[in-house]
Amino acid sequence: MDCELQFLITLVISEMKTTTLIIFLLIAMTVHAQNSQPPQSAVQVDPGKCLGRWYDIASYPTGIRHDCRCTTLDFEPVPDREFIRITSRCVKFRNGKSRLSVTRGKAFAVQGSDNTRFKVHFFSPFLRNCQIIGLADDYSWAIVGHPNQKCVWILNRESYMPTDSYNNALQIIKENGYDLKPIQKTPQNCDNPE
Repeated sequence: MDCELQFLITLVISEMKTTTLIIFLLIAMTVHAQNSQPPQSAVQVDPGKCLGRWYDIASYPTGIRHDCRCTTLDFEPVPDREFIRITSRCVKFRNGKSRLSVTRGKAFAVQGSDNTRFKVHFFSPFLRNCQIIGLADDYSWAIVGHPNQKCVWILNRESYMPTDSYNNALQIIKENGYDLKPIQKTPQNCDNPE
């Protein structure tokens, strides 16, 4: 067999493999999209009741909050602005010493979402899509997640969340298609890394 014919046969086989792989990936993505529904937002949220301090009870681990304890988020209105200021604080321990880590950001409500979806901005130019997927009637706890189930946070008004409320939050997270395995409780002991 001459070199040109062998090259053409190899090229055709290679193109067929590539086409087959692309078709397989498209089918797999379609099946995954049909099986994974986006999380459902809470029905409606009163933004005034969400202001103030919240404690991070549990979440998917993130690089920003790696090794954090006693994480809080403070939500404050900004007069004459269409965003809410977020101040996130946590205690980090390194080499037997603690330090306070503070990150500031902004949350912008998505129009038409009844204040259940918002874009959060901590580091320019990145915006993170978030939505409230669970909320206690008395606003004592909330669950905030990413629409593609990339991250989730369980927030509470106190540093301790009762077991029944925590288990209820986990059930809501699971029902919304999130994986429960990555969720880690945030340590609330701020004085000692042990």
